[in-house]
Amino acid sequence: MKTRAMWKSGAILAASVWLGGCAGLEEIVSAPQVSLRNVHVERLDFDEQTFLLSFDVTNPNPFPLPINSISYGVELDGMRFASGETSSDFTIAAHGDGEFAISVDLNLLQTAPDLLFIVRDAARRDIPYALEGSLGFDIPYARPARFRNEGVVRLQALASQAAR
Repeated sequence: MKTRAMWKSGAILAASVWLGGCAGLEEIVSAPQVSLRNVHVERLDFDEQTFLLSFDVTNPNPFPLPINSISYGVELDGMRFASGETSSDFTIAAHGDGEFAISVDLNLLQTAPDLLFIVRDAARRDIPYALEGSLGFDIPYARPARFRNEGVVRLQALASQAAR
């Protein structure tokens, strides 16, 4: 009977240590800094527009971060511009910097006509942006790290598109 109680106590202790280790791992991964570097106009047609959103990422951790998913929401000048989630496969070096880009197809005439004016003016002035989302890691038991950032950005290549 005593042996059974010892096994039961040992199993409970082992489960507690294992679960505590998993919870501790979630807190070991510090959230990377993510910022919107630029918005590049890839295609600007009447019925469809394609934008390439480029992001910079800084890893504050002393180990590499393998990124396997990205969810994001971008506001330009206070209006929702793009949002989504995508799978990914890149690694940011320990205490290093990296970058990634996401292609976004929109129809500004249907989704948000007011954004059309923001895009038109974006070649002449910096546009305030708000960015939020999360990065998923290919690290067992690590939760996705949330990020939020604000700044200004200017749309690239709009002038060359408008000249066509």
